[in-house]
Amino acid sequence: MTTQQIPVVVLAGFLGAGKTTLLNHLLRSARGTRIGVMVNDFGDIGIDAMTVAGQVGSTVSLGNGCLCCAVDVGELDEYLEVLTRPESRLDVIVIEASGLAEPEELVRMVLASENERVVYGGLVQVVDAAEFAATRQRHPSTDRHLSLADLVVVNKADRVPADELRSVRDTVAGLAGRAAVVESSHGRVDPELLFDRVVPEGEIEGQMSIEDILYGSEDGGHAHPHAAYETLSVTASTPLHPRRLMAFLDSRPEGLYRIKGFVDLGPADPANRYTVHAVGRFLRFYPEPWPAGEERLTQLVLIGSGVDAAGLRKELASCELNGPQDTPDEPSMWGVLRYVQRTEEGPEES
Repeated sequence: MTTQQIPVVVLAGFLGAGKTTLLNHLLRSARGTRIGVMVNDFGDIGIDAMTVAGQVGSTVSLGNGCLCCAVDVGELDEYLEVLTRPESRLDVIVIEASGLAEPEELVRMVLASENERVVYGGLVQVVDAAEFAATRQRHPSTDRHLSLADLVVVNKADRVPADELRSVRDTVAGLAGRAAVVESSHGRVDPELLFDRVVPEGEIEGQMSIEDILYGSEDGGHAHPHAAYETLSVTASTPLHPRRLMAFLDSRPEGLYRIKGFVDLGPADPANRYTVHAVGRFLRFYPEPWPAGEERLTQLVLIGSGVDAAGLRKELASCELNGPQDTPDEPSMWGVLRYVQRTEEGPEES
């Protein structure tokens, strides 16, 4: 089973929240990452190549190796088929919903797609901090949209006083439930929060690019750092108990947005390691044979905002097997196997 599926991220938010600004930032920050973008039209994409008048169904190749197409969302699968062709070599696909689109429907369409080359990459909801109260009043569906999100970006954080920003964030967090919530100015969210950035050959990971220098001071001189988040790396040489691992995943805390890596389930399945892909409440496992001669380790990266790193390490450590008497029985794998098979019934939650 291949694990090289392309994550599809749905980017939503009401008119003026800053979706396109965030999307343009992702494109400028792409560097070695090939991004496929689906938009309703090309008009607001601030890329020179996009100044051509786009027609629905047409695709434009951007200078940084990314692709963009104007879409009719009713034919989403057709466009996914175009963007996932091997010759496109895309690493991630971002769908920018129109300002009045129903994100739930877009998410459902991605999850129901029969294209085996894609995997759900999460619903990112962008909120305008300065207009949040007015937006909720004009659009009663705001609260429901936030409850569906996997990640909420409270954008334009530089435009409101600190106490108002705190109040907006607290309200958003209450409505968004288990979703991660980060603050941002000028749509500057680190791409690593949404997807794995490819580091071009010869570049040192983490070094500033020319794009960082050119676009780091969009308000006339004051640089805005990326939205804050935490990354926790965990390595374990002792296999994990599948039942305790699932208990951990079932109760993963608010703010823990992404989990990726491999888990060793030891005697529960000695032939395979399990690739983990979790975003928000979505979870999937991919079993694959252990590479010959490779040390059998669990290696996980957890990404989120406001998470308790020490607590997460402790919880994962408690998933490790405690000797021969702790050998998993066959039913203990059922919880893991539930997330191996693809379903078309909507986001699986754990």
